[in-house]
Amino acid sequence: MQTFVYEITDPAGLHARPATSIAAEASRWPCEIIVALDRTRDRVSACDLMGLMGLDARQGDRLQVSADGSRASEALASLLPVFDF
Repeated sequence: MQTFVYEITDPAGLHARPATSIAAEASRWPCEIIVALDRTRDRVSACDLMGLMGLDARQGDRLQVSADGSRASEALASLLPVFDF
């Protein structure tokens, strides 16, 4: 399993535009990609737009992004720039 942590800097938190981009990019990969919110320990599939929005991730929150399975490293590498919102 591969993992990276992203701290949200956007004052609007994880809003519709970045959540849509994350879900779209995650859907391209054959592995399971999970986003976990450190504050609440809630976990959702990175492919689930409504789940991402439902995390209610705010500025200063940390998201742990994990991928497991085929091409997990490549998937996370492709997601890193998408998380720069």
